[in-house]
Amino acid sequence: IPVLLAEVLKALQPAEGDIIIDGTFGAGGYTRAILATGASVVAIDRDPDAIAAGRDLEAQSGGRLRLVQAPFSTLDDHVESADGVVLDIGVSSMQLDQAERGFSFRADGP
Repeated sequence: IPVLLAEVLKALQPAEGDIIIDGTFGAGGYTRAILATGASVVAIDRDPDAIAAGRDLEAQSGGRLRLVQAPFSTLDDHVESADGVVLDIGVSSMQLDQAERGFSFRADGP
């Protein structure tokens, strides 16, 4: 659940026909909410696990979601123009919760 979801939606004001970039897709919380407004989303994440987990959402989006596995710093390589951008920059709780990914400080991992 994105912590600042209401604030992000208020700032972006996504609407049907808009193209919004979610530069840090993660678990897709912002993307789901943006899609619910009728806008389209280009969602970028460098984590292949996040992209793989989002494929069902992409398939159900009716062509309004495109997932891109890449760092958000390359977003201009994947989108010509957009009506808004959201970047939830910080540590991914999905990665911290899985010690085997090597990011956890609470459990042993590689």
